[in-house]
Amino acid sequence: MPEIVEAQVEAGKATPGPPLGPALGPLGVNIVEIIKGVNEQTKAYTGMVVPVKIIIADDKSFTVEVGTPPTSALIKKELGIDKGSGNARESKVGNLTIEQVAKIAEAKGTSLQGSKLSESVKEILGTCVSMGITVDDQDPRDVQTLINDGKYEAKLPS
Repeated sequence: MPEIVEAQVEAGKATPGPPLGPALGPLGVNIVEIIKGVNEQTKAYTGMVVPVKIIIADDKSFTVEVGTPPTSALIKKELGIDKGSGNARESKVGNLTIEQVAKIAEAKGTSLQGSKLSESVKEILGTCVSMGITVDDQDPRDVQTLINDGKYEAKLPS
């Protein structure tokens, strides 16, 4: 029966220390090789914390599965900001284009509930609301309404 170790690590900067080292040590595996594998597979998300799952087989071989970072982390990276608004209702901290929102939705892939791109984009827009982010210089809720009304069909193919 394979062992599974799940952790949140800083992309590209995992170390043999916590959280991976203490979890992997008792399993008798080559921790350095696993850390190299984790860092190699997470380097695309540099600067973000990502969920990883390490599956260790009975013969001590391993596979690394990398999840996607939280939606808020992808939004912050896209905008180049450190944090969302402390008062999202009154203070806006950035503006995304609908194309940037679609890019984030595609990066999240199957971890979103939507079966079509437009549905996934509306999920991302919900996060924009709580972070104080506008989209195409509009309130994200208004953009959701425009999507529902078919105004973004050309930019969000099904």
